[in-house]
Amino acid sequence: MNITTIIFDFGDVFINLDKHGAMTNALELFEVDELPEELVAINTLYEQGLISTEEFLNFYLDNFPKLSTSEIVDAWNYILKDFPKYRLDFIQKLAEDNKFKLILLSNTNELHISWIKENVTFYDEFKACFDAFYLSHEIKLRKPNADIYQFVLNEHKLKAASCFFVDDTKDNTDAAAALGIHSWNIDETKQDIVDLFTVNTHLF
Repeated sequence: MNITTIIFDFGDVFINLDKHGAMTNALELFEVDELPEELVAINTLYEQGLISTEEFLNFYLDNFPKLSTSEIVDAWNYILKDFPKYRLDFIQKLAEDNKFKLILLSNTNELHISWIKENVTFYDEFKACFDAFYLSHEIKLRKPNADIYQFVLNEHKLKAASCFFVDDTKDNTDAAAALGIHSWNIDETKQDIVDLFTVNTHLF
């Protein structure tokens, strides 16, 4: 079956992330050796839009009373880096060609998308390239849970075999592949989204 739809992750596919630096920074700031399970659980709830930004920040303020709101927000946004313009050019060209339905599917929370809107000058142009733009906190679903992929398939009446999904996290691409979606677990340290068609020549 031909690929008719390409589903893209956002972080480390279009916008660069510093996951290692963000974790090191957080551990130093919170004075812990590893993130307690409770924090991981709260972060997940926030990313899925199941608690508000206010509730999320209040949790951190209650647990780390020495820190200010701005310090917590800065630590949370530390992971977000630059968005190279050539990747915008790539997705704009793809949208212009109009050969595929283009969907963005990202585990993104309200604080992160606010930072991106403020700091990525071409955010609106980027968003306009997609036929659908799904952020986890808005749709209350989160990768790698199967229901988020099923949501996209159902919403757009798509067959899994006609979809191609790109994500930097193996758990996410594995979950999509389990549903029959063609997947590319991009290695952001060696690969770039602009090489989509040269890396995956067998599908396109």
